[in-house]
Amino acid sequence: MSAPERIPPRGVTTAGPADAVLLAEGELTVRGRLREASNAALYCTVTHDGREAACVYKPVAGERPLWDFPDGTLAGREVAAYQVSEATGWGLVPPTVLRDGPYGEGMCQLWIDATPEAELLALVDREEPGPGWKAVGLAEVGEGRTALLVHADDVRLRRLAVLDAVINNADRKGGHLLPTRDGRLYGIDHGVAFNAEDKLRTLLWGWAGEPLTEEARDVLEALGKALAEGGALAASLAPLITRAEIDATRERVASLLASGTHPQPGGRWPAIPWPPV
Repeated sequence: MSAPERIPPRGVTTAGPADAVLLAEGELTVRGRLREASNAALYCTVTHDGREAACVYKPVAGERPLWDFPDGTLAGREVAAYQVSEATGWGLVPPTVLRDGPYGEGMCQLWIDATPEAELLALVDREEPGPGWKAVGLAEVGEGRTALLVHADDVRLRRLAVLDAVINNADRKGGHLLPTRDGRLYGIDHGVAFNAEDKLRTLLWGWAGEPLTEEARDVLEALGKALAEGGALAASLAPLITRAEIDATRERVASLLASGTHPQPGGRWPAIPWPPV
């Protein structure tokens, strides 16, 4: 699979419902390849009815096999994460669809122009986080030195932490956080989510054990109803993940509501993804 090296810097900062239609029905043209991605990820443009946007297309044929996820399922999981995000009303995942493309069926996601100067993560040389920050844990920084890894005490990150707990995201790295100049925050790369076993790996542990916000509880209540047998969200997830994985998602929502708190690291798996960024 080959593609031009040049990647034109085009994208959007705010996604809307019409973008999903554009992604699903538009003509997809490959412009370049994102070589830092672990699976085949192609930078594309999509055009439809006079509109054009940049997007990422990840064909199923370019997915690397994983020991703990069925082959050829990562694209569907990315779309499922978008469906759950939309059901929360938080809009934390860019519009994402499953469609045919130049290299076969794959995930197609709207390209988001992130603002690199937004500071959401930091390493600090102290034992406690400063005001406006939450501690994640100690990190080695070389020559036998450690520093405290912190993330911003930000409502957008807190919502994303709840979403990750629901979808059982096994790969919430710093590079998967896309803040935009208009104040939005998007999370990307959800191919290793929705496993029926607990695999939550994230940098957003700062609220672990703390009570959920009232907003989060309301969202989880609504998700629980939408995930019930015959619910709209359960129906939309059925073609994308297995029945057992839908059941596990429903159970995670119920568990969060029962505990009333953000989850804590379980201990069976590494709590933080590697590399963390």
